Amino acid sequence: MSERSEKAGQKKMSEKREDLLLDLWGEEELDGLNIWNRNKHKGFATVPRTLTYISRILDALSGSGTPVSQTYIALWCRVFDEGLVEIRDKDSFAYEAGFNGQRAVTTWGTRMKILRELGFIKTKPGVSGEFQYVLILNPLSVIKTIYEGRDKDERYNALASRMLEVGAKWE
Repeated sequence: MSERSEKAGQKKMSEKREDLLLDLWGEEELDGLNIWNRNKHKGFATVPRTLTYISRILDALSGSGTPVSQTYIALWCRVFDEGLVEIRDKDSFAYEAGFNGQRAVTTWGTRMKILRELGFIKTKPGVSGEFQYVLILNPLSVIKTIYEGRDKDERYNALASRMLEVGAKWE
């Protein structure tokens, strides 16, 4: 499909969703609601529509007792289109990932190492430590590589199904 026809299809779907909103809520009610719109509001991040499925796979791959999905989601909430996250304040990242207390940064660092070992991120050290520069790789491509030669489990199959729904590709 050409880029032009893809954009036309996206516009048509957007118009259908707008019509559905009007049918369900009506113009008067919609006018009084402050609906989140990434084109009007600042502070948004572009994340994969498959992120919840990716999170399930991440937690299964990371092993019992060391879920990494919250750490991964915290990275996605900080990334820009270049895929780079710069970490200067480890305490903030640890907090965003759900860790607090004396061992928060240590626990966060352990989860970051797991994400790196699994191949979901690449890191470079800086003055703020081992994880100052983080590059988020295409998670779908990483998952495809991990599952090559393995039996596909229900998590993988659910992800593949959701990818079809949203038009995502493995590469």
